Amino acid sequence: MPQQLTLYLHKISPYSHRIELALAEANVKYKAHQVDLFNKPEWFAATVNPLGKVPAITYGGPDVDPVEPSPLSFKLAESNVILQFVAELYPESGLLPKDPVERAKVLFFMDTVDRHFDKPGNDWMYGRADSYEVYLKGVEMIQGLLSESGEFAVGDHYTIADACIGPLLSRLKVTCGTDIGVFSAGQGTKLGEELKAPKYAKFMKYAQTMLERPSLRDTNDEEYLAEIWKTLIPKRRD
Repeated sequence: MPQQLTLYLHKISPYSHRIELALAEANVKYKAHQVDLFNKPEWFAATVNPLGKVPAITYGGPDVDPVEPSPLSFKLAESNVILQFVAELYPESGLLPKDPVERAKVLFFMDTVDRHFDKPGNDWMYGRADSYEVYLKGVEMIQGLLSESGEFAVGDHYTIADACIGPLLSRLKVTCGTDIGVFSAGQGTKLGEELKAPKYAKFMKYAQTMLERPSLRDTNDEEYLAEIWKTLIPKRRD
């Protein structure tokens, strides 16, 4: 009998979204509980994740109300750690290759995404970088790692590498389409235009494939993201 799995998440969190994608691809039944990040309930840090961050999961133990997690359940946090746990929990999903070389490629791709795509993207968007040049170099690095066909990050099957980057591709699209960010006005639109250059064709084709995939399409809300960004992101640079 399958063990209970509860995902604690927030709609705005791309890291929570990663887990939603993996669970959808693995066709896993689970409970989802939205955590109010702007008014965190005390029980969440006390009983699920001491850092008070999402995503987090509970696995196993009795099937209980998410707001009263059982001390008998296993608790886990950090999105990439959870992604690997889900992949190993449901090996039939193919989310993590059995071949050690292909497996290493998946994990290296995820590390590259976090270090060279996610971080510089956030630095630029929130005004901690003067331009998107480092972010764009990250795009080139990701493009260089894509599988030969360019349909998936690694090999010929959807893996947790794709789940890792998928939500970030959605947010890149929103940034370029709305120009929302602390950067100077017009930089988001300009980045979107630069990405149309032939040199980024493989990356953009891959991004579009991921955005059209049902697991991402059905869990994505770009309008909500744009609206919440308008209220949360500080005043842009002059």
